[in-house]
Amino acid sequence: MNTRAATHDASATSTPFVHEGIAYGCDYNPEQWGPEVWAEDVLLMREAGVDLVAINIFGWSHIEPRPGEYDFDRLDTIIELLHAHGIRINLGTGTSSPPPWLTTLHPEILPIVEDGTTRYPGGRQAWCPSSPVFREHALALVEKVAERYGRHPAIALWHVSNELGCHNALCYCDDTAGAFRVWLQARYGTIDAVNTAWGTSFWSQRYGAWDEILTPRLTLSSRNPGQVLDFHRFSSDELLDYYRRETAVLRRHSRVAVTTNFMVTAHIRNMDYWTWAPEVDIVANDHYLDHRLAEPATELAFAADLTRGLAQGKPWLLMEQAAGSVNWQPHNLAKAPGEMTRNSLTHVARGADGICFFQWRASLQGSEKFHSALVPHAGTDTVLWREVVALGETLDRLAEVTGSTVVADAAIIFSWESWWAGDGETRPSQSVRYLEQVHAVYAALHNLGVTVDIVAPGTDLSRYRLVVAPALHLVSDADAQTLNDYVTAGGHALVTFFSGIVDENDRVRPGGYPGAFREMLGITVEEFSPLLPGQVLTLDSGAAASLWSERLRSTGAEVMASYLDGPLPGVPAITRNRRGEGEAWYLATALESGDLIDLMRTICRQARVTAVGPEGDGTIEVVRRVGAKATYRFVINHGAEDVDLPAEGRELVTGQTVSRVVRVPAGTVRVIREDLAS
Repeated sequence: MNTRAATHDASATSTPFVHEGIAYGCDYNPEQWGPEVWAEDVLLMREAGVDLVAINIFGWSHIEPRPGEYDFDRLDTIIELLHAHGIRINLGTGTSSPPPWLTTLHPEILPIVEDGTTRYPGGRQAWCPSSPVFREHALALVEKVAERYGRHPAIALWHVSNELGCHNALCYCDDTAGAFRVWLQARYGTIDAVNTAWGTSFWSQRYGAWDEILTPRLTLSSRNPGQVLDFHRFSSDELLDYYRRETAVLRRHSRVAVTTNFMVTAHIRNMDYWTWAPEVDIVANDHYLDHRLAEPATELAFAADLTRGLAQGKPWLLMEQAAGSVNWQPHNLAKAPGEMTRNSLTHVARGADGICFFQWRASLQGSEKFHSALVPHAGTDTVLWREVVALGETLDRLAEVTGSTVVADAAIIFSWESWWAGDGETRPSQSVRYLEQVHAVYAALHNLGVTVDIVAPGTDLSRYRLVVAPALHLVSDADAQTLNDYVTAGGHALVTFFSGIVDENDRVRPGGYPGAFREMLGITVEEFSPLLPGQVLTLDSGAAASLWSERLRSTGAEVMASYLDGPLPGVPAITRNRRGEGEAWYLATALESGDLIDLMRTICRQARVTAVGPEGDGTIEVVRRVGAKATYRFVINHGAEDVDLPAEGRELVTGQTVSRVVRVPAGTVRVIREDLAS
């Protein structure tokens, strides 16, 4: 069986995923329970309004208990039970984790981590994405599942594997090394081109034959950054290739839409989802609040906006979130009453047409037994269960929002490749982290009440009034030209430090930083001057700065602020350059949050960006979704006090008519339908 690189077969199309109203769903693991619980569960699902259930996510060892022996009796029963109660099914292919018999017979499928040691069964995803043996057995299972259920009327969506790459995205085994060489040959053609791309003249690393190239396991020194970058690209592509392989099997037997659950969240970075998104029939995401972040609610909004960007502005699905606490953080905080609903509707406000949870019933055993669920260990006479039921009722009242879209004046350019390259082993400051810089500019716009699209490098920017490129360290000539052309044509842009430094091969652009944007910005940076932890500088504008500075001189830009102290007194820190019909700002340091908000406010005014919500600390969020006949204004109150905002229309959560002012109680959400003029 050929399990290597497949291309997307555009002719093997699926029927688009369509759901009546906003889907309300969950992962269901009936294999953990007996038939008497199944009967209770479907009745409780009906009570809660749950109408889309993911099953067979981890079903492999149950439906193929021994090699080549299949037992579908229990899965048949569950499917028919859900179908009889009008509950649609998001059917997993069951391949997420191999059964013990497979790793026993074929230990060579186990993943090797970067120190060269093996990771063993007992957890999940104990498989190498490049393993031909794993692929052969997994695709055989998919074939059986698709043959049996491909035309079943209850199947509304196919769910390929689960959270692909969550644990095993980077494997360093010999099978992976062979696949990596094949990928490099396709990308570069010749070994000389690889040597040029990786700069192997340094440290005597020049390769003379393909079989000399290995995966970038740990070395005694730092590793070749070009090799590490390409290994990230390869690893993302390799898992995407695996997704395509499962999808191809499904499409031979079924026209039902196919997807997999992305992990657009603060702690997962190994998949370049800009390349994945065109391959799914509907974008789906898993999101879990990370309370280790200073502003988890702002990160939630960012993740939802990025997921909408992956969906090209079209509606998407929240495939997983937690009803309460998770079980994998150092301190797993419970959600306050109302927080689950508020977070769910934040996703809806930002484009989700489906809200699902992991999982339905809290497990009594296993690694996730303390992970929250819609039905908690304490049962249904609980605050959580009552909120679960109320959320279902609320989503029903918001059914007409389905299909509407979010419109934004501002955009942030986000790049997984810049994340990989900019956070590499050898960089000017280990304290500079790509995602933190992205979150900083997003939080500033968020606190100004500005709705933001998150876009890929090279995206057509013409519809935006403001585009921000935070720490866009790696950028190709073509993608840089897109931003340059946008500004010349009249756009407004803000570029922040450590941007435009290297090309797509991680090669520094000579002639001064920030190479790719130097002419657009009207500046030249001669040298980086990172700051020590805790070191704070003052600008002549009164702003405070930290983390970074650089020896910058204007070559035409207007200096808006300079350092008063620190290593570079008198050197520009903020500049503005008029180029063509537009303006390009440059921020050469990390401003304190309040000062960054002030700068962003000034730039937004210059760019005539329209804020849809009030200024503040992000406690009050306002987002509009626009439909064919109405707009829907979501007002999300994360705070502890009621808030009144001007509004006119029909409030959908309470069913009340709003005249002049809507009151949004503390911790709640209100959705105002504003009819469009006919």
